[in-house]
Amino acid sequence: MELEAAFQLWWAQLVEAFFVFLRLGAVMALLPAFGERSVPARVRLALTLAFTLVVTPLSDGMRAPLIATDPLARAGVEIAVGLALGIALRLIFLSLQIAGTIAANVVSLSQILGGVSVDPQPAMGHILAVAGLALAVINGLHLKAIHAMVESYAVFPGATAPNAADMATWGTARVAQAFALSFSLAAPFVIASVIYNLALGAINRAMPQLMVAFVGAPAITMGGLVLLFVCAPLMLSVWLGAFDALLANPFDQR
Repeated sequence: MELEAAFQLWWAQLVEAFFVFLRLGAVMALLPAFGERSVPARVRLALTLAFTLVVTPLSDGMRAPLIATDPLARAGVEIAVGLALGIALRLIFLSLQIAGTIAANVVSLSQILGGVSVDPQPAMGHILAVAGLALAVINGLHLKAIHAMVESYAVFPGATAPNAADMATWGTARVAQAFALSFSLAAPFVIASVIYNLALGAINRAMPQLMVAFVGAPAITMGGLVLLFVCAPLMLSVWLGAFDALLANPFDQR
């Protein structure tokens, strides 16, 4: 009897860990740094198992009882919540790439100095993305991600599916936040481009015989590189603050 009771307890814990694994697997598929396509699938699987071993005991008491839920429905809920959290984190990370693309386009650096990557993008976006990933990992991304995963059970214990209207509002807010952050990060380059084009237009009106394109192209390229050197630390600091805020409260409706 004691052996049977111990086996039943072990089996129940294993089943609970499996459902936690489903949610974390969906998150890890999109989590910046850990879920990159350059990371081998076996490494991602091992990381997901390691995160499961940590999150399962930490979320104990926050998860809905398995006996009160349908297994298939519960699996669907876990995967849906994990994907929602992973997409939100991925959107914030993509804001760095979008900001780099905007900056590269406005300072005429989108077609030169390109790097080979899984997703073709301007060099500025690649530099900012790699620097952002390194900064996030250095500042304890794994611990903050564990906190976000545990907190997801406080909002969605898994008993019922998330409300569609609430998730739509939350998702819209995350997309708006990502694009607003992207434009905010690229704002210095946009302002510099506007000033440059106004100055170039004034010079062209004053000296029509001057080939302003040959004079202005090197100037805007050099200016863009200098502006990147000066603004990159501040851009990464602002982005890291927004990323940490999302990890601390991932399902905030704002």
